[in-house]
Amino acid sequence: MSSPPIHPLLPLCQLPAGSICRVRMLAGDPAFCQRVREMGFGESAFVTKVSGTSTILCQVAGTRIALSHDAANNILVEQVVRS
Repeated sequence: MSSPPIHPLLPLCQLPAGSICRVRMLAGDPAFCQRVREMGFGESAFVTKVSGTSTILCQVAGTRIALSHDAANNILVEQVVRS
């Protein structure tokens, strides 16, 4: 029997500023998924949400990238809890 994930998947746009997360799944059409992978948002990438609600500012692989709310809504992440 499989247990549910400890941290549920959320769209990147729903995380509060300052959150660190790990990309778990990309939604949307194949062209969108390929483009965000090329930008560094591939599955298993660590991302920090810097700020934003309508335009989301993120840091991934040492680079800051702005995403539209719709794009960030299609990047499903698992929030990383610091210990």
